[in-house]
Amino acid sequence: MKRRNFIQQTTAATAFVGLGGLSSIAMTPFAKKHITILHTNDVHSHIDPFGPDDARNPNMGGVARRATLIEKIKKENPNTLLLDAGDIFQGTPYFNFYGGELEFKLMSKMKYDASTIGNHDFDNGIEGLYAQLPHAEFDFISSNYDFSNTVMDGHTQPFKIFRKDGVKIGIFGLGVELDGLVSKKLYKETQYLDPIEIAQDMSRKLKEEQKCDLVICLSHLGYDYQHDKVSDLKLARATENIDLIIGGHTHTFLDKPTVEINRTGKKVLVNQVGCYGLYLGRIDFYLDSKNNIEANGVKIAV
Repeated sequence: MKRRNFIQQTTAATAFVGLGGLSSIAMTPFAKKHITILHTNDVHSHIDPFGPDDARNPNMGGVARRATLIEKIKKENPNTLLLDAGDIFQGTPYFNFYGGELEFKLMSKMKYDASTIGNHDFDNGIEGLYAQLPHAEFDFISSNYDFSNTVMDGHTQPFKIFRKDGVKIGIFGLGVELDGLVSKKLYKETQYLDPIEIAQDMSRKLKEEQKCDLVICLSHLGYDYQHDKVSDLKLARATENIDLIIGGHTHTFLDKPTVEINRTGKKVLVNQVGCYGLYLGRIDFYLDSKNNIEANGVKIAV
């Protein structure tokens, strides 16, 4: 597989589209294959939409609206992946009462393909997370949490490869450091591994050994910080072979994907769509016969 040129089309990089006004993104003339990536993060058990009197998000969000959007987009383009960047749990009485069962069942109904694990997904302890796994008909991808000495051992994958229209898409996942953020009694013997080292290893394996056309990182590290903590932007700059970082943790509402430059001078897209299921992220990749890539990023109001 040839080394590819990565092109970010900034002129069509963002759109604000309500439920009734979603329009297709026109394929560029050179495009031969069209892959759509849909994504959420930090939904935090928000099943219902915000009420009409909510001060900040009136009549926004809700699983029913998100499901309608996802179904419509998948009909437009069957070559679509649906991903989540963690913190599925905690935030409404639905989690307090059902412990995550409802969240996983609804994500399964929406046909999510994969999720990584956020810090709040440990809020009922690692046993609580494990207990809900039978309700999840999608994969958990976690590359830098070592679950060897826990009940979660063997229930996550360090990476997974999906194939859509002949395009190989490799996905790996990174979680935030739990020490100081989550009580030790909740995550127990889970070991946190350096995310930059793991990302470099995973992306190299996916791009060079597995010959993936696209490499995506599902990250719950956070978008950016004013200190030295590892963030998505820092990760993008310090690594290579990653095409897209789908972020979470910091509840960052990006109007359009950020374009970062990796350590070899190539472009990386970094995106995050805030929290609570208010927006659905959409990235469209177009691949030509020479494996050149063009990417359009869209933010869709739910």
